[in-house]
Order: sequence, then C-alpha cells, then structure tokens
Amino acid sequence: MPAVPVPLDTRRCQLLGLLGSAALAAGGVTAGALPVRNALAPESGRAALGLIAAYFGLVLLVAAWALLGRAVRGPEPPGRRTLLLTLGLWAAPLLLAPPLFSRDVYSYLAQGAMVDAQIDVYANGPSRLGGPLNAEVAPLWQHTPTPYGPLFLACATAITDFSRTEVFTGVLGMRLVALLGVAVMVLCLPTLARHCGADPATALWLGALNPLVLLHLVGGAHNDAIMLGLLGAGLVAALGRWPILAVVLVTLAALVKAPATLGLLAIALLWGRQLAGRTPRVKAPRVKAALAVLGVCAATTAATTAVAGTGYGWIAALDTPVSPQNWSITSSLGRMTGALLESAGSGLAQFAAPAWHLAGLAATALAILIAWRRHLPRPVYALGLSLIAVAVLGPAIRPWYVLWGLFLIAAAGPDRPVRRAVAAASAVLALAVLPSGFAPEGPQVALATFGGILAVLALWCTHRIAGRASSRAGTGPLGSAV
Repeated sequence: MPAVPVPLDTRRCQLLGLLGSAALAAGGVTAGALPVRNALAPESGRAALGLIAAYFGLVLLVAAWALLGRAVRGPEPPGRRTLLLTLGLWAAPLLLAPPLFSRDVYSYLAQGAMVDAQIDVYANGPSRLGGPLNAEVAPLWQHTPTPYGPLFLACATAITDFSRTEVFTGVLGMRLVALLGVAVMVLCLPTLARHCGADPATALWLGALNPLVLLHLVGGAHNDAIMLGLLGAGLVAALGRWPILAVVLVTLAALVKAPATLGLLAIALLWGRQLAGRTPRVKAPRVKAALAVLGVCAATTAATTAVAGTGYGWIAALDTPVSPQNWSITSSLGRMTGALLESAGSGLAQFAAPAWHLAGLAATALAILIAWRRHLPRPVYALGLSLIAVAVLGPAIRPWYVLWGLFLIAAAGPDRPVRRAVAAASAVLALAVLPSGFAPEGPQVALATFGGILAVLALWCTHRIAGRASSRAGTGPLGSAV
C-alpha cells in the first residue's frame, strides 16, 4: 500500500513540534527536576540557559500543536497514522530527558521501596525510608502518607525491585509505565469518539497530542496516565457491551487514583440501558445495574488489595494535606480570607482555609449533579465534566489534573466552543509550571519569559519569511494554494 503523502503544513507542524520538544528536553538537562546529586543552583549560568531553552522549546511545542489543530479542522485533515507519527516525534526527545515539571516520580519510587521494605505507606512518609530515594523526594512530601491505591503501589514496588535504588533506571521504568498508559489512551480515543459522535482526528489532537499529555504524562511520568488508560479502556468495554470487564477496568483505575471512581457512574448507566434494551421486562434495570457494579467493584478491590498486600489505608489517606501554597481556587480564597481576617485581628483566620475547602467540596458535588442531570444521554461527556469539576474545585490542583476530564471531553465533547475553551486552557496551563517542579522566583520567571519571547520572535520571523516566499510562488504561507 503506497504511503499517503503528508500535507506540507502538517510536516511543518511535525518539525516545529520536534524542535520544540528537543529544546525542552535539552533545557531540562540543567533546569529540569534533576536528582539531588546532579541539581544545579537556580542562579547558575547553566541552569539559566537551560530554563531559557526549555521555555523556548515549550512555546514552540504549543505553537506547533495549535497549528496542527488548524490542519485537523481544515479541508484536508491529517489521517490517524499521521497524527500518531506526530505524537511519536514530539514525545521521542522527552523519553530520555530528566523528569520535568514535577518531582513526583521520585515519590513514586520511594513509596515502592517503602512497600518492599514493609513500611506502611499509608501511615508514614518517605522520611521513614531514609537512603538515596528519600533524598530525592521534595521536602513538602517527606512526612506525607501516600493517597495512591494498591494497584499503583504494586507497580511502583516492581519497578524499585528492578531498579534497586538506581534513580535513573527507576525513573525510566516509571516513564515506560506512563507511556503504556498514554498508548492505551491513544487506542481508546478514536473508539470513544466514534461511539459519542465526535471526530476521531480531533479527539486525538485534543486528548493525546495535547501539550499537557507530553509535558506531564510523558515528561513528568505521572501515574495519571495509568489511571486514564484504564478508565478509557473501561468505557470502551462498556460501550462495547462488556459491562463486567468495564467495571473491573474502571475499578483498577480507581485503585491507582481515586477520582476514577466516578467512572463507575457511567458504567452503571450504560449497563442499565443495555439491560433495559435486551430484556424490557426487567424491573428497575438501573438499580440492578448499580448493584451489579457495586458487587464487581467490591470483588475487584478485595482481590487487588489482597494481591498487593498493602491494605485499605489508602481510603483514610485520601485527605492527604494540601500544599499551603497550592493555587487552586479554594486554597487561594482560603489564604486571602485568612489574611484579611488576621489583619482584622479575628481569631477565625485559622478556619478560613478549611471552610473554603468544604465549600469547594459542596460546589464539586453540585457541579457533578448538574453535569449528570443536563447530559444524562451522554454519560462519557458528563463524566468528563465531572472530573473537570473535581480538578478545578478541589483543594489542590496541578496542570495535569485537568487531563482527567479533558481526555473524555476530547472524545465526547459535543460543542466546538467547549473544545476551544479546553484547548485554550491547555495552552495556558502548559506554561504554568517551571521544569524544575519548584515554585518560581522572580529571576526564574524573567528567564522563562525571555525564552518564550525568543520563541515568539523566531515564529514571527519564520512566518514573515515563509509568507514572502510563498507569495512569490503563488501559495499560502503553509503551502496551500491562495
């Protein structure tokens, strides 16, 4: 079968994104979330150059993604094979780069080593472990128990057993596991899109080639990739009329990270519809489906926990303390309210943050209820909106949390304005965290801004040169006829 020619604009997007990804990976060598023994002082010249290069590449990558989105919505959109090739090209430079934008991968390895050493990770932080892995964990989480479920801990334990405290090998192992999760996401997106009446190419562009996927699931090796892969596979199974398998897969996703539990609502609804369609005489099909979901979920949880041997402490650990400087809506309002009360001399300042967190939980519950009432015929879309609400209104937020709902909205979002809003938010959030994973300081913000400005200038100059050349040749700046 002859190769399908790739339009010139798509090739330019591929090359531009590859250049951006390569610059980001190169910058991460000195400005990323490096192991302690390799870390450089932020004020050092090499770290400064690395930060400039990283943000230069980051802006190029976001620009390439935006331009590819125009091609996907154009008259001759790239095919699935081209999009998958583009994803591979953009992800390749990040595979061997240091961890980027977060130090969580070191926490994963330390928690796996704790399980291997028979230390209760749900009652102790990594400081109890000691040794080289503990030294890599961010100070904020040294004494914090893990909220992750037994399936992920079993995976982390297997990787630490294999790597034997070799940090590079452990990071590579966690990244490969995250890549497996991304691969499952990529496989699920077109199927989910077809079931939900959406365009598969657009779903791949928004849900898989998204900069947040590349930066945080590939570059940061976050366990959210495993959760989303299992959640997507479970929804595909449910839509394909394999409800028991669907419940097992979604339960396993929840045994990585708890937010996936909401996926069981979609499975119960889809199962109930199937029961009502196959056997119309069945009374209360939704109730019977819900009971069946609970039964399969309980059995899967019990079996997985018994195999992992970590117990059920993760349920109590879900209230893991929130970073005091987290910039979620409720945490920010809590800090502002507390500061105002303290300046007024009130003794209620200490209750401001907990009160806002409770208000956030109530608002999350209300948002979930509204999403399901308004979009009940579209359970995948309702689930995506619910997970966005959990991420945005919860007490803590990180840029990659938005992927929980974005992944499903990419496959099931019915409205172009919703997709545009999600895409715009993705582009903004991609620029929100420094490659080191630490809170930015003034000089670092200036260096990052300088790198981004250099990228914008490079894009502008390239566009002007290409525009002049194409006008002389009688074509548009992206290679299409005027």
